[in-house]
Amino acid sequence: MAKPPAAAATQAPVPPARGLRKVVWILLCLVALLVISLPTVLLLLFGMLPTIVAWVIDRSQQKYATFCVCGMNFSGVFPFLSDVWFKDHSTDAAVRILTNVFDLMVIYGAAAFGWMMFIAVPPVITQFISAMLQRRVQVLRAQQQTIVEEWGEGVSMLVEAQQQPVQQAQPKKGRPRR
Repeated sequence: MAKPPAAAATQAPVPPARGLRKVVWILLCLVALLVISLPTVLLLLFGMLPTIVAWVIDRSQQKYATFCVCGMNFSGVFPFLSDVWFKDHSTDAAVRILTNVFDLMVIYGAAAFGWMMFIAVPPVITQFISAMLQRRVQVLRAQQQTIVEEWGEGVSMLVEAQQQPVQQAQPKKGRPRR
């Protein structure tokens, strides 16, 4: 039996080639970079591994962990990347950097600092905002007290009356609603 035209119009066709096209373009760009600049790709691939891991395990929509780790990780990779670009742009230079324990400690240590920022900064910001809000409440209560002193207790009674919960109307007995 055929579907009614209204039901068929509600389903939007999904283009199957859109995701595949994106993957093909990424692979083409990666192959071009491998041919043109293999030392840079090697250094970035192995140096930015913590960023790739952060991207994989960060399930939040905003990807804050990925941004923290990526920024600090790239700041650790960049000095060695500039050495490869401006001194000796060879695969041997990239491999020399990747096999030096102290260079890897700088690169991965910067990524670890990104993880520490991701873990430590949000509670500090939360406490800071909480302190600011508590101070704002104190200022508003002082202003409220000044207004009550100027205008009298009737002003505060009006506020208290507005804050009381409104009683919900009880349904009348009789015919049930449809």
